[in-house]
Amino acid sequence: MRYLITGGAGFIGSHLCRELLRRGEQVVAVDDLSTGVLGNVETLSGDPRFRFVRGDCANRLLMEEWVADCDAIIHLAAAVGVKRVIESPLRTIETNVHGTETVLALASARGRPVLLTSSSEVYGKSSAVPFREDADLVLGPPTQARWSYACSKALDEFLALAYWREKGLPAIVVRLFNTVGPRQTGRYGMALPSFVAQGLAGEDITVYGDGSQSRCFTHVADVVDALLLLLASERHFGEVYNVGSAEEVTIRELATAVRSATGERSRVVFVPYEAAYAPGFEEVPRRVPDLGKIAAATGWRATRRLPQILSDVIAGARRGLLQ
Repeated sequence: MRYLITGGAGFIGSHLCRELLRRGEQVVAVDDLSTGVLGNVETLSGDPRFRFVRGDCANRLLMEEWVADCDAIIHLAAAVGVKRVIESPLRTIETNVHGTETVLALASARGRPVLLTSSSEVYGKSSAVPFREDADLVLGPPTQARWSYACSKALDEFLALAYWREKGLPAIVVRLFNTVGPRQTGRYGMALPSFVAQGLAGEDITVYGDGSQSRCFTHVADVVDALLLLLASERHFGEVYNVGSAEEVTIRELATAVRSATGERSRVVFVPYEAAYAPGFEEVPRRVPDLGKIAAATGWRATRRLPQILSDVIAGARRGLLQ
């Protein structure tokens, strides 16, 4: 099969490209390199089954050729990182919505299956933990820029499912929960790669807020396995699935674990949200997925726990894979 991966030079995309090639598939990776890094896929360029295309997935003329020539699409391209979202809300909305509109329209015209990666951010401020796929989405006000990402990804989901219902497009929606691993950048506010870079440098490990907020971190290799499992069967079309880990950890605990794993030369320091972002920033206290649906549908579960995740991220950073 030939897979078209948008955002293919990004963190998740580059891991997905490698796994597909390892399985003997053909891959076309499209990325405008606004947040993706060419170095993530440079080592793949010698493989005749791989092709990298630099461009914007919202460019219909560019995408028509590659959609026509593929067997399936995994749409990863999106704005990434809380910092980037807050600083550039307009670009966030345009990147997420226009790119998805283009990909879905072209896929529908050709009957190509699409797996759309969404985000746990769409659950917003909901307190109904763990989050189920059929739960209400509780978003903050439009005066807070951070909710622009959640809203744009929710609209992407509505678009994909509308194409499924009205046009019969084979579409799957996957909500990812804090995917981490080697090659993830900390430039846009991702906690784990930032902590690791600080810890290895012996700098203060900077925690925003009091660190009591909790997340479930999922190794990128587990996420890639889940995406390919879901795309492998047509019974998943028209469905929404959470993909994440059941291992909940506070950000304070994460910072302490990183400090220990990187040599204990750093201090863990706490920075108020208003100093890190802007006055009125709203944090989500807990973000924990209900994983019953994907387990029942595929048998998938995350297999790599936090110690292995930390080990892999730190080893990758020491090899220069932390951008």
